[in-house]
Amino acid sequence: MAAYTCSATDLHPLLGGGANATAAAEYICGRFEAISNKLVDTTYAVDSTFLLFSAYLVFAMQLGFAMLCAGSVRAKNTMNIMLTNVLDAATGGIFFYVFGFAFAFGTPSNGFIGKHLFGLDKFPSSNFDYGYFLFQWAFAIAAAGITSGSIAERTQFVAYLIYSSVLTGLVYPVVAHWFWCSDGWGSAARGEGLLFGSGVIDFAGSGVVHLVGAVAGLWGALIEGPRIGRFDHNGKAVPMKGHSGTLVVLGTFLLWFGWYGFNPGSFLNILKAYGESGSYYGQWSAVGRTAVTTTLAGCSAALTTLFAKRLQTGHWNVTDVCNGLLGGFAAITGGCAVVDPWAAIICGFVAAWVLIGFNLLAEKLKYDDPLEAAQLHGGCGTWGVIFTALFAKKEYVNEVYPGLANRPYGLFMGGGGRLLAAHVVQILSIIGWVSVTMGAVFFVLFKLELLRTSHDEEMAGLDLTSHGGMAYEYHEKDERKPVFEVTV
Repeated sequence: MAAYTCSATDLHPLLGGGANATAAAEYICGRFEAISNKLVDTTYAVDSTFLLFSAYLVFAMQLGFAMLCAGSVRAKNTMNIMLTNVLDAATGGIFFYVFGFAFAFGTPSNGFIGKHLFGLDKFPSSNFDYGYFLFQWAFAIAAAGITSGSIAERTQFVAYLIYSSVLTGLVYPVVAHWFWCSDGWGSAARGEGLLFGSGVIDFAGSGVVHLVGAVAGLWGALIEGPRIGRFDHNGKAVPMKGHSGTLVVLGTFLLWFGWYGFNPGSFLNILKAYGESGSYYGQWSAVGRTAVTTTLAGCSAALTTLFAKRLQTGHWNVTDVCNGLLGGFAAITGGCAVVDPWAAIICGFVAAWVLIGFNLLAEKLKYDDPLEAAQLHGGCGTWGVIFTALFAKKEYVNEVYPGLANRPYGLFMGGGGRLLAAHVVQILSIIGWVSVTMGAVFFVLFKLELLRTSHDEEMAGLDLTSHGGMAYEYHEKDERKPVFEVTV
């Protein structure tokens, strides 16, 4: 934000030009500049506080992931899956600090990868402050958390450490650079040479975060195969329910809460007027609208899943509803800032059916994903990328991505098909990049026998074989029958 200026020379004639006019002009300008600088400081402080609070909310999603994962696996693997969530954050923190942030946002650079700011060199600056790093780190570890769910209950612990390091240090940052950095080849923030004259509008990461984590998890689960007993000898799916619906619901609500940092926080600042200052409408309104679209998409998906699964199975299933809700959130993430609330309801409705359809396909293909992570984040994330290209509103697009006349917007809103073309390219490029990199990582781990646990370890449970004991202590009650004495 630029400070307001005051010129004593210009002010001098307005004060009568007398002997004291110069001193008065200098005094007034001095006070004016002091107030102006305070306003600049306040703007930075407000925006930094907004971004830091959003980062804290996104980081709190790790607790949501941990609880959701713990509730979705069997009790004998609880310690294992919770420890992987802790180490996603810890490992991701180091690798994103050393390499990841620079690869993602190290400008000036080329269109493929960043090449500055390793280890937060030259921080802070007019472009980046520490809060921005924290916010982006929370996004990076969210992608790693998605992957851990797909390969739960049968993966060696060392494999988690290796894949998480590669994903947060290289694979995810490169994709973030492509679509979120001003130098990225697909970014909507590029100054020139926009992809299809538009660039990709993936505001908070339906593709950048959710699809990346899902494709990585997909390859991990495919290469190591399904859990023992997940499919019978005839290829029919055998249910392996998680041990705690309570933890699933707790994790879902924590993720819901964190999504209000994930999506609205992606504006990065809040104290910004749209048009003339002094209006009730500005970026603060767009932040609120984004929270509303996020909410409505999740609610729509939850209700759609509730009744669809009731018709399909005859039950009101809380786990399915929670997954449907999260699928709606994953879908709206890409377009949350540029669509109307009514469109968000459509987004969630379709996302629920996408998740149901991909789950049916996974069973037919004998694909085993304990948390439905690839289906949820991959299927619904892909739908979210397409949805944005269909429903992005011209007014909102120009507010959120200013500076380009006649920028393409949603196809169904009259904006033509160029944005949709850019988003198809995004989907294909993410699938290709993550498949080549993370597919290779999991394949090498498999060949080195570092990926899947042994048969005996998997049957006994990873808590007992890898982590020194079970998550829960069971105490057998005295089952002896009471002795009754009858006195005559």
